[in-house]
Amino acid sequence: MSDVELVLRSTRVIAPEGTRPASVAVAAGKITAVLPHDAEVPAGARLEDLGDDVLLPGLVDTHVHVNDPGRTHWEGFWTATRAAAAGGITTLVDMPLNSLPPTTTVGNLRTKRDVAADKAHIDVGFWGGALPDNVKDLRPLHDAGVFGFKAFLSPSGVDEFPELDQERLARSMAEIAGFGGLLIVHAEDPHHLAAAPQQGGPKYTDFLASRPRDAEDTAIANLVAQAKRLNARVHVLHLSSSDALPLIAGAKAEGVPVTVETCPHYLTLTAEEVPDGASEFKCCPPIREAANQDLLWQALADGTIDCVVTDHSPSTADLKTDDFATAWGGISGLQLSLPAIWTEARRRGHSLEDVVRWMSARTARLVGLAQKGAIEAGRDADFAVLAPDETFTVDPAALQHRNRVTAYAGKTLSGVVKSTWLRGERIMADGEFTEPKGRLLSREP
Repeated sequence: MSDVELVLRSTRVIAPEGTRPASVAVAAGKITAVLPHDAEVPAGARLEDLGDDVLLPGLVDTHVHVNDPGRTHWEGFWTATRAAAAGGITTLVDMPLNSLPPTTTVGNLRTKRDVAADKAHIDVGFWGGALPDNVKDLRPLHDAGVFGFKAFLSPSGVDEFPELDQERLARSMAEIAGFGGLLIVHAEDPHHLAAAPQQGGPKYTDFLASRPRDAEDTAIANLVAQAKRLNARVHVLHLSSSDALPLIAGAKAEGVPVTVETCPHYLTLTAEEVPDGASEFKCCPPIREAANQDLLWQALADGTIDCVVTDHSPSTADLKTDDFATAWGGISGLQLSLPAIWTEARRRGHSLEDVVRWMSARTARLVGLAQKGAIEAGRDADFAVLAPDETFTVDPAALQHRNRVTAYAGKTLSGVVKSTWLRGERIMADGEFTEPKGRLLSREP
């Protein structure tokens, strides 16, 4: 213990075996021990006594659209990672699209890494993209350290990232399975979307009808069938349709290597509350009804849904028009994801330990980040300090996102992030930030 530099002490430390009073020893950016609360502080170490605030592992958000380079007027690594740090997130994995160029070749990955290198307040990894014409690029991207490959089964919304039809999906999936990679999929079936009524205009009910549940259900059924045939690891992105849950549960019971995420907006917002013209609530697949939300929470509780991520997908305010058909679809949620989920989780009888499992431990496991996601010896000393009983009202002006459009404006949430720590250094405290200290991460072999 002679090399310990820092001890974080709290009456409530969330470790893998449960919540207890403890002192967490840190040296060289790593957790060296989780000790009794009253353990003697080693000579030369600094003590940070957090009182009754909760010490939890920094969150790992594996679904973030940073949009940098190319659409930095929408977001960017500097603002996105500051917003993440403000929300207790210490690691994010950036999606391959909405940036220009998209992360679909090794050269494009290098461009993105160069842009991010001096702007990251937290640790950042990267997904690659699977396009109709880049099967040859998948293995080189894997070898270059991407965490897996994103594909769309319906139009992505940007021309430079076209969707895969079933034949090309199978081709990409077979290639990725051949080297043990992970395919992550936006699963909405284009034929069901094309057949749905497309009214346009400001009514949310019309928009909801244009993205029916059966579009998700059919796409997921096809994805699971392909994964089963090829024994390929697949991950369903941003599940919103509860109708797909029995299929997913059945696939898992059969041993199909499928995992599933959902998002704070599906778990905390409902179709019934969306005002007409309020396209800050628009995302694809859409926010659905309260009864659907109840079933998503049940699926989180029983493990059918593995994890919760933001799908942070911002745009400039002018793209959030009052016509749901033409407005940009995306929810900005990095800074607010932890309090939003904690507020609703507590109301439904869940614990902070559950939240940590969904938003840190399982997301770290999804992408193979063995050094993240838990407070235990050997892991990175990444922490969030949370006052779980304190509340605040969401003021868009207080957000760190570049464009402060939020579906949570005016909502009162529980859980104030007091500070965020990255490898034993405090990078955010009471809304004040250090200079960027994040590292660029690569997939661990």
